[in-house]
Amino acid sequence: MRPHAMRAARSSGLRRRRLLLPAPSSLALRSLVLVLLCSTPRCQAVQAENVTVLEGGTAEISCRLQNYDGSIVVIQNPRRQTLFFNGTRALKDDRFQMVLFSPRLVRIELTNVSVSDEGGYFCQLYTDATHHQVATLSVSVPPETPTVEVKQEAVEGGEVELTCVSPRSKPAATLRWIRNGRELPGVVSQQDNMKTFSVSSTIRIPVERKDNGAALSCEALHPALAGQKKIRHYRLDVNFAPTVRIVPPSGILREGDSLSLTCSVSGNPLPRNIQWSKINESLPERAEISGPTFQISRLSQSHNGTYLCQAQNNYGRAADHYTLLVYDPGAVVETHSAVPYAVIGGVLALLVFTVICALIVTIWCSVRQKGSYRTREPILAWY
Repeated sequence: MRPHAMRAARSSGLRRRRLLLPAPSSLALRSLVLVLLCSTPRCQAVQAENVTVLEGGTAEISCRLQNYDGSIVVIQNPRRQTLFFNGTRALKDDRFQMVLFSPRLVRIELTNVSVSDEGGYFCQLYTDATHHQVATLSVSVPPETPTVEVKQEAVEGGEVELTCVSPRSKPAATLRWIRNGRELPGVVSQQDNMKTFSVSSTIRIPVERKDNGAALSCEALHPALAGQKKIRHYRLDVNFAPTVRIVPPSGILREGDSLSLTCSVSGNPLPRNIQWSKINESLPERAEISGPTFQISRLSQSHNGTYLCQAQNNYGRAADHYTLLVYDPGAVVETHSAVPYAVIGGVLALLVFTVICALIVTIWCSVRQKGSYRTREPILAWY
């Protein structure tokens, strides 16, 4: 038989004995897909391994050969562009490198992987007929630290709407709002951006001034983070009207003394300007103002009067007053006891009650003694 006829017969026999196996489903990280080209002991076979890699990482795509006889091996990308032809570079993309070409294993390396590189990479073996197997490259995109968006300013007595945003991940990230160790339910929305997903979670919470500075956090969870979390911390910024309180001096002020008043102001935003004034009069010439502090040296009775401290912000105004009374240097002034009047009244009431009870008991005992004496006196008279 002629040589070409023998090859034709052998090829026909191979095709009759060729066994095609269905490709198994993709496994978690690297799964092996195997197709045998024929069933004889020396028949050639090719294997392709599925790969999952993080974006920006390095992927190794392997084609395993069985009974390789020097046939042509071609590796193509998902767009069916030839990357390597028998170990020789065919596509000018320096991210692809041939790291191994042997009778048993062909391996290429892809660096700086992006989601656009996803898809099936073809391991083709040219024998009597063309056979190939596909290595599927999957790219996982972990989320960055999420951002927090505020729809409008938070004002005392109102509500604040906060939105946590994870703009890009694959698969879609899971977002959670946490406050004081407890999860706050949010309204979740998800958008498909072709290869990746953007996710947001929105919450609405009522706020008071005590909530100003309260801590919240938004957590992003993702399989590629291996149990870790990307966390964005946020503190509530609640706006409220100011409060004002004048801290008075201690003791009595006499002529020649100095007066120092401090105006304690709170509010959000904190008022920048604090105004001092005197009711129905202008401030004394010797008055010195330094922010929240008001001072007068060498007091005289002409300084008597009511002084005001006022402050305001965009959410309201507040004021407090202090009445100054300056005494003569030799004046005798009664000072009030530091003991509260309610306590003094209670002690006095207890003393009066005790005295009354003692008088009642004394009178009752005296009446009983006199009654007993008058009863016994007639009996003694008979003797």
